[in-house]
Amino acid sequence: MPDQMRSYLDFEKPVAELDSKVDELRGLAAGGTDISEEISKIEEKAAQALADLYASLTPWQKTLVARHPQRPHFTDFVNGMITEFTPLAGDRKFGEDEALIGGFGRFRGESICVIGQEKGASTESRIKHNFGMARPEGYRKAVRLMEMAERFGIPVLSIVDSAGAYPGIGAEERGQAEAIARSTDACLSLEVPNVAIVTGEGMSGGAIAITTANRVLMFEHAIYSVISPEAASSILWRDGTKAQEAANSMKITAQDMLRFGVIDTILKEPVGGAHRDPAAMITATAEAVAQAFDELRNLDGDAIRKQRRQKFLDIGRKLG
Repeated sequence: MPDQMRSYLDFEKPVAELDSKVDELRGLAAGGTDISEEISKIEEKAAQALADLYASLTPWQKTLVARHPQRPHFTDFVNGMITEFTPLAGDRKFGEDEALIGGFGRFRGESICVIGQEKGASTESRIKHNFGMARPEGYRKAVRLMEMAERFGIPVLSIVDSAGAYPGIGAEERGQAEAIARSTDACLSLEVPNVAIVTGEGMSGGAIAITTANRVLMFEHAIYSVISPEAASSILWRDGTKAQEAANSMKITAQDMLRFGVIDTILKEPVGGAHRDPAAMITATAEAVAQAFDELRNLDGDAIRKQRRQKFLDIGRKLG
């Protein structure tokens, strides 16, 4: 990820004040003043404050963390985990969609197909990638890549982080719902192993379209839901300002998803969220992905498809 100034969420204000004090003291120390002991004490206090905050986040606070602009994105994971990555463009029907990126590369020396949403890290790249909200051609591209992966016996990895599929008029005219349904069906029909990771937001059918996998992993502070808190608020109360109340009632956290059997594993994030140590998070993700694929390595195509089908039939029937 590019170096950038750390931004703080509203509930992190106590930590921000302590970090600001540390920066101020470091400036004084650079001028020759010996205040290293005082700096260490404040750093310890800031670290403890951060740990205390993140030990008891509310669902709404987790939503804010999941949306943090400095969290590692699809491109960061590909750069950190995949070698020889070659992106493929276009759905062979309408055009290219920059929000959903996909291609082939190598993961720990073995071929892999990787697809996922890219939100972008700067104003220019966010506009280019449409803030990670894919249009129908993005999902049709995903289907094309999954079919190609199955043809050559290559496992599929999905990296999910999107506020949802793009709801524009053009997208709807080109069959957004149908494209999402076909992508979901393609995931379910694969006879090669597929693993999905929800790294930030996993919202609506736009996320489900590429998350229907044999193993679904989820970051500790990510969220996963059929609808965003804002949309739920506007539907239930006809008031978009009740998003916080909606989030706290919707069961959208990784912990909820594990309990309901929607996901298989929670990946612990660094204290303060994945954006505070992206390199460590990417390394941990690579280990978890390798383990997930290893668990599926000895299954044949029919067993892989049956296991995936049963996994989704069991959702809600077995509470952890």
